[in-house]
Amino acid sequence: MDLEKLLTDRLAPAFATVAGEPVDPVVRRSQRADFQSDAALALARRIGRPPRAVATEVLEHAELADLCSAAEVSGPGFLNLTVADEALAGLVSALAADPRLGVPEAAAPETVVVDYSAPNVAKEMHVGHLRSTVIGDAAARLLEWLGHRVLRANHLGDWGTPFGMLIEHLADLGEAEAAQELSMGDLDSFYKAARAKFDADEAFRERSRLWVVALQGGDPATLRLWRLLVEQSERYFLTVYDLLDVTLTQQDFQGESSYNDLLGPVVEELDRLGLLRESDGAACVFPPGSMGRDGEPLPLIVRKSDGGYGYPATDLAAIRHRTGTLGATRLLYVVGLPQRRHFEMVYAAAAQAGWLAPPARAEHVGFGSILGPDGRMLRSRAGGSVKLVGLLEEAVARATALARERNPELDEAEAAEVGRAVGIGAIKYADLSSDRHKDYVLDWERMLSLDGNTAPYLQYAYSRIRSIFRRAGVAARPEAGVLLAEPAERALAVELVGFGAVVGAVAENLEFHHLTGYLSRLAAAFSAFYERCPVLRADEPVRESRLVLCDLTARVLGQGLHLLGIRTPERL
Repeated sequence: MDLEKLLTDRLAPAFATVAGEPVDPVVRRSQRADFQSDAALALARRIGRPPRAVATEVLEHAELADLCSAAEVSGPGFLNLTVADEALAGLVSALAADPRLGVPEAAAPETVVVDYSAPNVAKEMHVGHLRSTVIGDAAARLLEWLGHRVLRANHLGDWGTPFGMLIEHLADLGEAEAAQELSMGDLDSFYKAARAKFDADEAFRERSRLWVVALQGGDPATLRLWRLLVEQSERYFLTVYDLLDVTLTQQDFQGESSYNDLLGPVVEELDRLGLLRESDGAACVFPPGSMGRDGEPLPLIVRKSDGGYGYPATDLAAIRHRTGTLGATRLLYVVGLPQRRHFEMVYAAAAQAGWLAPPARAEHVGFGSILGPDGRMLRSRAGGSVKLVGLLEEAVARATALARERNPELDEAEAAEVGRAVGIGAIKYADLSSDRHKDYVLDWERMLSLDGNTAPYLQYAYSRIRSIFRRAGVAARPEAGVLLAEPAERALAVELVGFGAVVGAVAENLEFHHLTGYLSRLAAAFSAFYERCPVLRADEPVRESRLVLCDLTARVLGQGLHLLGIRTPERL
C-alpha cells in the first residue's frame, strides 16, 4: 500500500540493470508529478554518461505500465512518475479495509527501553521536563503500536547528597507536617526551605551529612524517611502525567537508587576488563574518541576520589541491566542536547565493556530548548523556571475559553473536555511539530490557532468529518471501493496512501515533525476536497466513495494524533 515503496521496488531492478550494481532510486513526492526520482543524476556522474540518457534507459527497463499513467524524463535527468487513477483507487480501497491503515507490525519486534521525563524527587516539574516527557511518550506509543515490546523507564533523581538536607528538613518539620506540605504538591517550597537552612546553619549542615551516611549505609529509620519523600513526590508526578495525558505509570519509576547494588559490580567488571585508570584519585574510563579542546583524552569518572559514584556509573549500570537482564536491543535516551557528549562517552564505554554489543544499540534522542517570545529561555515573571502544571493549566484555560466562544451550545462538562483535549493537544503538538534538534518559541496564539500546522486545526478537521456521519446517520462501507474522478479526490488519495511510509521513517529517526507535517498536509488536502467535492449531496456511487474517503481520512488523522498522544474530540 506504500506508493513510495511500490515505485522503489519497480525502479530498483531497472537502475541495477543500467548500473550493474544495486542503486537506491530515491523516490520522493514531487510538485511536478506524484513522485520523482533523481537517482539518475548521481548514477550518471558515477558511470560517466549523460543523466538524461541514463534516466531514459532506466525507464525502458522499468515495469510501470500497470502502476503509472505517465513516466517521463524531465529537466537534467529527473524521472517524473504519475500514478494511474485505477491503481491509486485500488490502493486506497485496500487501505480503507485495513485496520492498521497500511502500517504493518514490525517484522522483527524488539525490546525497546525508552528513558524519558526523569524529574527529581522533592522538586516540582518545570517546563524543562516537557520536551523529554512529550517526545519520549510519543516514541513509546509509536513503537508499541508497531509491535515492539516497549519498557518505559522514568529515571528519577532520588539519591545522593541533597537527600541528607531534605531528610533533616523533614525531621525538623515532623513527619505529619512534612507529609501534608508535600501532599499539596508544593515541592519547590519544601526544597527551597531545606536549602535555606542548609546554607545558613552549620549544625543543620552537619546533621544533613550524618543523614547521608545513614542513608547510604541502609539505616532502616533513615530509609523510611527517604521513602516518604519519594512516595509523596511520585504522587505529584503522576498528577502531572495525568494532566499531560501521557502513558507513564507508577510501575515505570526507576530511581537512581534502584541501581545502587549494581554500581560496585560495574566498577569491578570494568577493572577486570582493564578499562579503569586512576586520574586524580578517581577511577575512570577513557572511551575512544573522547577528546577535550586541549586534545587530551576525556575521562568518564565512574568512582570519585571520595569513593562515591557519579552519573556515569549509574548510566553504565542501567545499560548493563537493560541489555543483559531485560534483553533490550534498542535503548532510547530522551534527554536534552547539552548532554550529548556525556551519552556519547557512556555508550562508548559500555561498548568497550561488551554491554552494548550488536544488535543492541543506544540512541540519544536529543532536543533543544523552549524559548519565550523574547527568544530567550522561557522563564516565569519572577525570573525562575516555569512550573509545568501552571503551563498546562493555562493551556487548558485558554482552550476552554475558545471552545465556549466558538460553540456556546457546549455545556460545562463538554467545554471542559474539549478545553483539555485542545489545550494539552496544542502544547504537545507545538513541541512535536518542531524539529526536536532546534529550539522553538512558545507562542499561545499560534499554538491555539484553527489555521495552519497546529493541533486545533487537525482536531477540527477530525471533528468536521465525524459531523458528516452524524448528519448522514450512516457509516462508511470500505468494501464499496473508491472512485477518483475529481483532482481534489485524487490529491487526498495520494496523501492517504503515504501514511505507512511516514510512520516507518519516524519509527527509525524519531523526528516527529515529519509525522505532524504529514497530518497537516492530509488535513489541508481534505479541506480542499470537502470544499470542491460534495459528499452527502452527491449521487451514488460517488456519494458512497466519498464517504469512504472521509472515514479513512478521519481514521488516519485519529491514529496519527493518537501516536502523538493527542486526543480527538468528536465535537469541537
